[in-house]
Amino acid sequence: MTISRRTLLQTSAAVAATGAITACKKSAEVVTPPVPVSVDKLLDSATDLILNSYPEGASSAGLDVGARKGLKSKLTDRSPAGQAAIETDVRAMLVKLQNVDTATLEAGDALNVDVVRTMFETAAEGFDFPYGDVASLNYNWSYRNSPYAVAQNTGAFIEIPSMLDSSHAIETAEDADAYLMRMEAYAGQLDGETERTRIEGAKGVVLPDFLMAKTIGQLKTALARDPATWGIVTTLASKTKDMAMAYDEDAKILAEQKIRPAMERQMALLEMQARTATSDAGVWAKPQGDEYYDWTLRAGTTTTMSADEVHQMGLNELASLQARMEPILQSIGYSKGTVGARMTALGEDKRYHFKQGDEGRQEIMEFIHATLDEIRSKMPDAFETQVPGFLEVTRISPEVEDGAPGAYGGAGSIDGKQPGHFWINLRTPDLHNKFNLMDLTYHEAIPGHVWQGEYTFKQPLIRSLLAFNAYSEGWALYAQQIGDEMGVYNDFPVGRLGYLQALAFRACRLVVDTGLHAKRWTRQEAIDWFVTNNGSNPIEVQGEVDRYCAWPGQACGYKVGHTAINQLRAKAKSELGDKFDYRRFNDAVVLGGAVPMTVLGRVVDGYIAREKG
Repeated sequence: MTISRRTLLQTSAAVAATGAITACKKSAEVVTPPVPVSVDKLLDSATDLILNSYPEGASSAGLDVGARKGLKSKLTDRSPAGQAAIETDVRAMLVKLQNVDTATLEAGDALNVDVVRTMFETAAEGFDFPYGDVASLNYNWSYRNSPYAVAQNTGAFIEIPSMLDSSHAIETAEDADAYLMRMEAYAGQLDGETERTRIEGAKGVVLPDFLMAKTIGQLKTALARDPATWGIVTTLASKTKDMAMAYDEDAKILAEQKIRPAMERQMALLEMQARTATSDAGVWAKPQGDEYYDWTLRAGTTTTMSADEVHQMGLNELASLQARMEPILQSIGYSKGTVGARMTALGEDKRYHFKQGDEGRQEIMEFIHATLDEIRSKMPDAFETQVPGFLEVTRISPEVEDGAPGAYGGAGSIDGKQPGHFWINLRTPDLHNKFNLMDLTYHEAIPGHVWQGEYTFKQPLIRSLLAFNAYSEGWALYAQQIGDEMGVYNDFPVGRLGYLQALAFRACRLVVDTGLHAKRWTRQEAIDWFVTNNGSNPIEVQGEVDRYCAWPGQACGYKVGHTAINQLRAKAKSELGDKFDYRRFNDAVVLGGAVPMTVLGRVVDGYIAREKG
């Protein structure tokens, strides 16, 4: 199958010539040549499939306008039938992508097809299992796949209110009406997930008891409040305050009459399942659990590494990083005990704590903004090609922050109208300290997720919509490294310890994630190992371990991706010698777009060839 424009022209000419020869030989025979398929049309079709399946992504990317404005009033169908329909479409598109002979394409077209095909293959493999939430193709939540339709960090209750707050732009009455339609669709999503949870529970796929308690607790907290105060209502009220019509009244009615009953039905089912929930933390305890973990590990790392290989990599990386931390600890007077024990002691040092309560929360926000101002000024020294870095720093909703990670971030809309977000968990100021928050800011915002995400907007649309966990998270760790290489810790050695501890934290993830899901560790074993070996905050670690239990394999992408980027940088330095340019290498990695680790080497090889001339 020939696809690129150049190949299309060449093939058309060849077919025409062949047809003429055949006509001379067999004048009575009419030959109809095959019609080549355009790569643009094929990828456009895949793009439409993704956006129609996951309309939330159209809003987040700023694509719910013009011909796609109908998507603005819709949400993903999370019911069993809806998910089955998406699966059918994914498999049909995968067949078309697999039939493309990339050897006949120009390099750019071949790369695009390879990247898109890989993501569709990953999604199809996930749909092979009779349970779980396959999010690989979802623009908003592609970084995580889960064996559970609903968990403390998975499902409509967690995801939709924040998406509407950050991504559903309201400029007209029609936009406000679309928001109300989405509120009703949100209630339908809750019921759809409840039905999937019921079906999958009958197959033995039930949340572990500690995740069940946390998930039920989140629902109870929300249900105990007046629906008029829910974020999904107050967001609409805020966005329409200057409009003549009182949309918030309609929102209150929908929240009370549609959404609240759906939440109550979901909580009732979970409370029933809680009676038989066990404390088994790993996915190994579920049907086809070992095979499921193998898939999530492949999806999370975009490699073929086994659980044992990932586990050992984590131990090796941790030892290497702690060797770098040792002399810094010695230099600031921490000379006795393991590295983990000394980092625990450092974390207890009040000099690096934020104040308590709302005063501390405000202090954290000011600290983040000051950090962003400083790192922005250094970006011309790290990248030849600049992007806006358009973002807002936003607190994770108190309704869900107990089950949320410490922070997360991502770029805004492709049209530049909606900012990216650095979502920060402020359930307690003790979750953060002054020697690790700079590093976290680089990871989530600039030059991490928000910054890198804006480079993907220079790719074909479908490439902007697809994200690969190991690439995105590997880059975010590399972004932390850029901060260090820009000298931000030269006068703050304790901050450099925080940076190295954050890298070691990701190395620990390799050990703990595989420990939970492949080596059958208990939740407490995972928490204890993590705190002891990295000196991490126990409050943070508990939430982290719970996250790994709900998102198997995802946490392994960070250090695997980071190590791969550094290995490729070392290769580029070796081959280019004096021609190696730090800024141009960084440009090559981000301008190449999000790719599997198996493809990133080709991107860097292309950069090396261009630099050699």
